[in-house]
Amino acid sequence: MQKNNQQLLELTREPKIAYFSMEIGVHNDIPTYSGGLGVLAGDTIRSGADLNLPMIAVTLLSSKGYFQQEIDDNGRQTEQPVEWDPATYMELLGHKITVLIEGREVSVQAWQYTVASLTGGFVAVFFLDTDLPENAPEDRAITSYLYGGDEAYRLKQEIVLGIGGVRILHEMGFEIKKYHMNEGHASLLTLELLKRYKKPIEDVWDEQLVWDTDSVKNLCVFTTHTPVEAGHDKFPYDLVYKTLGEFIPFSVLHGLGGTDNLNMTLLALNLSRYINGVAKKHGEVSKNMFPGYEISAITNGVHSYTWTCDSFQAVYDEYLPGWANEPELFVRVGRIPDEILWNAHQEAKKRLCAHIKKVTGTDFSPDILTIGFARRATTYKRADLLFRDVKRLLQIGNNKIQLVYSGKAHPKDEPGKQLIRNIFEHKKYLKDKIKIVYLKNYDMATGLTIISGVDVWLNTPLRPLEASGTSGMKAAHNGVLNFSVLDGWWIEGHIEGFTGWAIGPTPDELNPENDADARDSDDLYLKLEQKIIPIYYNERPVWIRMMQNAIGKNAYYFNSHRMMRRYVTEAYIR
Repeated sequence: MQKNNQQLLELTREPKIAYFSMEIGVHNDIPTYSGGLGVLAGDTIRSGADLNLPMIAVTLLSSKGYFQQEIDDNGRQTEQPVEWDPATYMELLGHKITVLIEGREVSVQAWQYTVASLTGGFVAVFFLDTDLPENAPEDRAITSYLYGGDEAYRLKQEIVLGIGGVRILHEMGFEIKKYHMNEGHASLLTLELLKRYKKPIEDVWDEQLVWDTDSVKNLCVFTTHTPVEAGHDKFPYDLVYKTLGEFIPFSVLHGLGGTDNLNMTLLALNLSRYINGVAKKHGEVSKNMFPGYEISAITNGVHSYTWTCDSFQAVYDEYLPGWANEPELFVRVGRIPDEILWNAHQEAKKRLCAHIKKVTGTDFSPDILTIGFARRATTYKRADLLFRDVKRLLQIGNNKIQLVYSGKAHPKDEPGKQLIRNIFEHKKYLKDKIKIVYLKNYDMATGLTIISGVDVWLNTPLRPLEASGTSGMKAAHNGVLNFSVLDGWWIEGHIEGFTGWAIGPTPDELNPENDADARDSDDLYLKLEQKIIPIYYNERPVWIRMMQNAIGKNAYYFNSHRMMRRYVTEAYIR
């Protein structure tokens, strides 16, 4: 405990940026992330440590994880809790606070995990935990499952994250310069700040004049990731009243969070001075969704060192020394001889083939064009678009391509689970002609193995539903070429035939027509047949040049060091 107190004393010496996120992926074996949002949060923190930024982070413990994915031979997904012991990875702190939920006082404690950098910087991450003996059984489980339970469970989690997070930082003695909300899950922190900055003009709760919204706005930064209305957390006011009580007057809350439901995105928008989307296109989409708000755009990035495989790390160390903390050095990729670059890729590809053999028993060849698709299994990502015309796919790819899939469907997402079953049906049908594997339990380690070992990274979201996407950025760090719909980051990173290939029309040609699947799959097949397969097998120098372009043009820019420098200059020091 004395050690903890000494660490906190050091941590609280200067004002901090407090980064709040429902999920954060700090370590492969700490199951406090489900996908892109949490992995991005982890990359944000890693770059914060590398750049020695005065940051701390707050999230939930998720003591039973997201879920352990099991898939049977027919592609049916089932879910099991993840068993892990936080004490193995982090330290329990002695500080506790309480929040009021359904009229009960719920105790909250924090575990500390420190992300340390070789540069000497570090970021402390505080994992909030309600599994305490003094809490009622249902309250002890609030921080058990990431995105688990029903609407009431989610609201309780967001109370712990937002309100509890602010309180425990205050209890620890932190002075917070900015509160950065990564998505709307944390936006209840604004209500706790409102109560702390309540103007002592008069003790009249019904008057909005007593609430110092300007002081709260000056403290808050909000990053939205969701380009569709249905993706924003909304809670009925009767549930809010039952769960949270009249935390602030409902007349005030309705003005800030919406009149019909408590819209967590709207709450954050109304109480943040700086707001941003996560790609240029997403910034535009967000402005259209929420007219009247000034919404900037900072395109996401990935942590270069974390998402570069061993063979490429060794090559970069030799030819681009300092690359890990200066990713802009990737622009000098031309220094790397073609043969060295290709051998590094083949080493990663052989590692993927060995992994596939170990976990599935399937023999993949490092000499066959390998296409990867690994991300959350949900319908708008269209994981089965490649199979829209199986006969045509077979004509094009018979014994010329092999496919690697991975990804979890949310336990309540039946259409997402059906997507996985669809892929397994095609897997059986094509087994002797096009090899397909589906790797279960997609996590950070599996992600790096796939993303660095394939030749082409496939991404087929339904426009404009991909806010940013970061998997393609990781692919580029390993010289893997992107083949993607022009949405999210790929609009900015794509140069046709130079850094990869587009699927479907350009963004300015987009109309919400009903034949998007037909149009996009037709272009996918055409480019696969006429460009990708011929170049891979017949024009190796051209392929290697494109690999260099992906590294020198994409990895050079789409990294979290560049992203964090922009947050500092545009959001944190305003």
